[in-house]
Amino acid sequence: MLTEISISNLGVIPRAFAELSPGLTVLTGETGAGKTMVVTGLRLLTGGRADASRVRAGAKQAVVEGVFSLEGSGEAELERIEKIAEDAGASADENGEYVVARSVSAAGRSRAHLGGRFVPAAALSEFTSSLLTIHGQNDQIRLMSADQQLAALDRYEPAAAEALHAYQQVWRQWREATRDLQERTQKRRELAQEIDRLRFAIAEIDAVDPQEGEDAALVDSINRLQDVDSLRQAAELALVCIDGADAAEGVGSDEEAASSLVGRAASGLISASDDRLKQLGAQLEEVAGVLADVSAELGSYIADLPSETEALDIKLQRQQEIKGLTRKYAPDVAGVLAWRAKAHKRLSKIDTSAEAVEELKKRVGELEKQLVARAATLTKVRTTAAQALGEAVTEELRGLSMPKARLTVNVDKQPYSRAGADAVEIRLAANDAMEPQPLAISASGGELSRVMLALEVILSSGSSGATLVFDEVDAGVGGRAAVQIGRRLARLATNNQVIVVTHLPQVAAYADTHLHVAKSVGDETVSSGVSHLTQPQRVEELARMLAGMEDSETGRAHATELYEQAQKEVQGFKGL
Repeated sequence: MLTEISISNLGVIPRAFAELSPGLTVLTGETGAGKTMVVTGLRLLTGGRADASRVRAGAKQAVVEGVFSLEGSGEAELERIEKIAEDAGASADENGEYVVARSVSAAGRSRAHLGGRFVPAAALSEFTSSLLTIHGQNDQIRLMSADQQLAALDRYEPAAAEALHAYQQVWRQWREATRDLQERTQKRRELAQEIDRLRFAIAEIDAVDPQEGEDAALVDSINRLQDVDSLRQAAELALVCIDGADAAEGVGSDEEAASSLVGRAASGLISASDDRLKQLGAQLEEVAGVLADVSAELGSYIADLPSETEALDIKLQRQQEIKGLTRKYAPDVAGVLAWRAKAHKRLSKIDTSAEAVEELKKRVGELEKQLVARAATLTKVRTTAAQALGEAVTEELRGLSMPKARLTVNVDKQPYSRAGADAVEIRLAANDAMEPQPLAISASGGELSRVMLALEVILSSGSSGATLVFDEVDAGVGGRAAVQIGRRLARLATNNQVIVVTHLPQVAAYADTHLHVAKSVGDETVSSGVSHLTQPQRVEELARMLAGMEDSETGRAHATELYEQAQKEVQGFKGL
């Protein structure tokens, strides 16, 4: 449920804030007052397209913030939503609610936030998919598409979703195997050439047999070999200076060894009677120990230096072999080995031998049998659900001042696709004597509004805790039908939060909460604000909506009667 919404610099709204309650909330106001901007803000919170032209003139950016409560969500749905938030790094606030925000700059850049973290706009769409649903006049047009009608049928019958999931598991395997078979049979020559290239490359890499990290190790080894003479000379000279002329063969020196001189100095000082000199002698003994350690390290280093001149040539030749691979396949040995693994995997998939093709044909046939069986199960579920959905919506339409209307949901065969093998079409007849026709040619604007509302009432009857937004879906409707729409929306709001943008007083009278959007026109600017109406203010607004007679006693009396009668029915819906 949406508990709060804040809008700044969006269209004609410089700044607006509203706390939203459960139940039915209506949003009214004069045409052009800015009601559409409120719905635009809600669409932004659901990850909708950001339009820089919606930023208020003179402002740097528009910002919309919403606070969502997960209270009332089912256990499975709650787990799904929290997993989405966790994956995005988002966290709930101290009330266990999630803050969603969207900003749009005047330059067209958009940013989305979820629970204090930057996220892609698509993450908002995923997070709010079951929390906030918006129905507008454009959604009525989308309802006429085959995909939307199929989605409505699957939403109505939970078993259809399970059957569709089972079907899609096999469909993905069948499609992949079919494409593989087609590729192997129709592109045999090209695949044979690819096989030859891959085998040659793998053989070339195997012949060199590079090892992980070998290229870097060769560089270090070659650098040492190229400098081996100077390195040996430096190490031997240091060793002679420390231990004398006998320490390194071929390196002579007439000077006495440093270790001897330090040792003699240490002995002389330690044997002295003065404590200060003894301390200095002890320090020199430590120096003698360090010299002994360095001497041992130098001896080991000299022993490890390569003595064969051929070693450098061998290393250089090996380095050239490695470079031959890294020039062709990847920048380094690790990349070459990864390329080989990928090539080997690809090679295993493009076997064009008669045996492999025959085996693949067999697999495609088996998968096709499973596909047909699962598609038949899905069709059976949908066909049964279509009958029930048509009857349920027809019953709702007759309560929406379409007493003789009949709605049917037809399920016909179509080629296999990701959605199954069914083409779903919703049809409407004005009465039982007429043959139902597709919505595109049988429903007026007002009738289409009522069909969508009736569908939503049926589809949402088993849900709770969601926010449903209706943006002027009652356009083209009036009189008794408007009263029936208000009743349906009020009943729908007993388990869900329903927000309605409307021009109809018959609908507004049923609301639990009434928000009003008012426009102020100045000499240089136009601005709008959102306010929460009290009971007397609601009566005045209803009088204005009825006949523009908010200052008339007769208008207020009519509005009061409408308001009180509607609220009495609302109390009945709630069992109060």
